[in-house]
Amino acid sequence: MVDPTTQSTSPPTGYHLLLPEDWVQIPLQQGDAEVAVRSIVTSAFARVATDVPRDKLTPLRLELERRLLAAVAEARRAEALEMYLPVKLAGEANLGASFTVSHARLPVRSGPDGGSSRVSDPAEIAVQLLAGESATSASETDLSSGEVDGAVAVRREHVVPADPERGVELASRRVEYLVAVPADPSQWLVAAFSTIGAGNPRDDLAHAMVEWFDALMTTFRWSWT
Repeated sequence: MVDPTTQSTSPPTGYHLLLPEDWVQIPLQQGDAEVAVRSIVTSAFARVATDVPRDKLTPLRLELERRLLAAVAEARRAEALEMYLPVKLAGEANLGASFTVSHARLPVRSGPDGGSSRVSDPAEIAVQLLAGESATSASETDLSSGEVDGAVAVRREHVVPADPERGVELASRRVEYLVAVPADPSQWLVAAFSTIGAGNPRDDLAHAMVEWFDALMTTFRWSWT
């Protein structure tokens, strides 16, 4: 059992979420993500009926592995710590969603002498984030502040347009939670969710998935080990 005084005086060593069983976590900074991906694929296809012809399964297995590895590569480029994906086989509903968890950099404050310093008060950072986003973002961006497991948090929701030149064929709906790490003013955690809905980031499925992610974030808890 963790001493309550430790929780108030030292930063957490991790976090946990009540993740549905059809979602999986892939660690990106520790361990071998590629091994984890292949293990996920093997486990998924182990549940397929034995009478399904192998020549039909092999292309599906290779395609699932390819997509997961591509998602891992993209999350690593964004310097994410972990990636979470729904694992579904062909013929089942494809949620077209994922989320990552990463660290965030603190904003820099300019002083009267022209120098700069890091802002250390989470509430002040939240105000700056809200003010900065409101001044530069389109009217469709939804911004709010609150708490996640007792820590100051900023929630940002917006739609990112398709970008075929970068291989992004569909627009996506994004929700980001920026959460201050307790007892460590230099660290913030970002949980970034993305969904394409049923092909339209403003459709009913996209809306339902955003509500699901908001509900999931209510289960977020810091951990001390």
